[in-house]
Amino acid sequence: MNGASARILVVEDEPKMASLIGDYLRAEGHEPQWIADGREVLPAMEAQPADLVLLDIMLPGMDGLAVCRALRERSDVPIVMLTARVEEADRLLGLDLGADDYICKTPFSPREIMARVRAILRRARRGLPPTPSPLQIDEAGWRASWRGVPLELTPVEFRLLKALAATPGRVFSRDSLLDRLHDDGRAVTDRAVDSHIKNLRRKLEAAAPGQDPIRSIYGVGYKLEL
Repeated sequence: MNGASARILVVEDEPKMASLIGDYLRAEGHEPQWIADGREVLPAMEAQPADLVLLDIMLPGMDGLAVCRALRERSDVPIVMLTARVEEADRLLGLDLGADDYICKTPFSPREIMARVRAILRRARRGLPPTPSPLQIDEAGWRASWRGVPLELTPVEFRLLKALAATPGRVFSRDSLLDRLHDDGRAVTDRAVDSHIKNLRRKLEAAAPGQDPIRSIYGVGYKLEL
């Protein structure tokens, strides 16, 4: 890896999604290479190794789980699984096979993918092994877990956590978070955000004592650090 630029292999059989991911990667200065067939991944890596692999599970030729297993037998390249599967068993299987992170594509969030890519590349440049995100959010199932522990969240708390997690490290003002609290247009004050943040922190602390990923930025708002 030279500087901030990285060569990233995008293994995805949906052309529109692959193109969109490629556009985001190029915008951040990276060099994406697109492959649509799982059987082509190992030859591509042997010809020109990548710094990171974004790997879909549902692929023609050779599925993503088999590709992940084969890659891990040959390389320690960081692997981020991309999949529409939301079941915990599927996620854990990918991680057990050697994936470094796992992102659900339903709904699809290029910003979340870029945030995970940045975090993994930072660790790789420091010589640290990539680690899966401690926060897992299943938007389709309205479930979240922190450090592997399920979080019992209210709908408002779930929306708030999802908003913060969409762009880790970004500072969100109270007003911007306020817009995400309710979907029925009710009038609430910005202090409602503080109250829900307090409840979120309490539940995160209960799941992993001594760890609080939510940072208060005085006079501005909040950010999530993963």
